[in-house]
Amino acid sequence: MQQITDSITQDLAAQQAEEQQLIAMLQSPKQQEKGFRMLMQTYQERLYWHIRAFLPQHQAADEVLQNTFVKVFRGINSFRQQSRLYTWLYKIATNEALTYIAKEKRYQNQLEFDDNFHAQEAAADAQIDAKATLQLLQKAITSLPDKQKIVFNLRYYQEMPYEEMSQLLSTSVGALKASYHHAVKKVEAFLREQN
Repeated sequence: MQQITDSITQDLAAQQAEEQQLIAMLQSPKQQEKGFRMLMQTYQERLYWHIRAFLPQHQAADEVLQNTFVKVFRGINSFRQQSRLYTWLYKIATNEALTYIAKEKRYQNQLEFDDNFHAQEAAADAQIDAKATLQLLQKAITSLPDKQKIVFNLRYYQEMPYEEMSQLLSTSVGALKASYHHAVKKVEAFLREQN
């Protein structure tokens, strides 16, 4: 057991050292470009899928990802390191996704789903059923209030611990647990209504 604990501690220390080195590069005018490329290579895919949990359309998620990296590039010198780098990145990505959703809501009540989420024809095979189920789940999640949608996506898709969510969203763990509980109940009710 001690070996496992030591191994986890060493991995965490190594990650923190790498993160500190990356931050130093990003904040150095001479190494900023190289550091930014490393940052994108390290976090681009994770941030994309984090954003994609909010925005089912690839184009929208890609646009929000680009906006996120622009904000990171402009704001890296003001990063105070009160949280981990990836927590800061996720917070920016979440805020950018919410901003995008708010803009879209001005023009339409609900985001349209990518063609990838629509079943092309009704069939009884399991693949079509899985697509229909995924589409129904996405509709249920989209119907949630913004705060519950965020908490549901972070917990369900990202499997993020409540403590990390608390840092990311500046909300108490208890409030996050309650939001997730309510979101799950609403998703379940939506799915029952549809069946």
